[in-house]
Amino acid sequence: MQNLVRGVLTFQQDVYPEKKDLFGTLAGGQNPRILFITCSDSRIDPNMVTGSHPGDLFICRNAGNIIPPHSNETGGMTASIEYAVAVLGVRHIIVCGHTDCGAVKGALNVDALKGLPHVKEWLGHCRSAMEIVRERHDIETGSCLDECHLDEAIEENVLQQVQHLRTHPIVAAKLATHKVQIHGWVYDIESGRIRCCGHLSEQFTDFNDHYADVIASL
Repeated sequence: MQNLVRGVLTFQQDVYPEKKDLFGTLAGGQNPRILFITCSDSRIDPNMVTGSHPGDLFICRNAGNIIPPHSNETGGMTASIEYAVAVLGVRHIIVCGHTDCGAVKGALNVDALKGLPHVKEWLGHCRSAMEIVRERHDIETGSCLDECHLDEAIEENVLQQVQHLRTHPIVAAKLATHKVQIHGWVYDIESGRIRCCGHLSEQFTDFNDHYADVIASL
């Protein structure tokens, strides 16, 4: 806790005074344009990776950057997505996975998660991604996958969570009217590089290639 307490003191004494006007504006409400859904992994810092500031991102985090398909059962992710799109009016939704993801490692063999019933149930939302990897490599359905398939499974998990996101009614409506765009990312912790896909994509491309038009306009 010492580092945490020291960090709060530094924020209050040095950072906050420099950004007092920004926080004064944010005190009255928020207007983020991006919903950023990512993993709870402590190695991922959305603001650092994107160079964004307080008020820029509406961030949702959970183990495995999972988005359960829409259902009549209310959950934290469902409610947050609905609020971000319907009320805050975000224009972009980013689903960001990352290398060496512990949740996806668990999904490779959920039968090994003895004593973690809630984790096992949660990772059931990754099943379609794991089955796609099995099918691609002619591995028996339901069999455990080796970690040699981890990077492929991480990318496929992002693709599947993007598809789950499209089942949410408010997202589907905004997609149909071109009022929102969905982006799939995989962040490489070691290199800092990002691979990307669109909501209808099946393949990832390098960040600079995917956003070439945006980069050219900077």
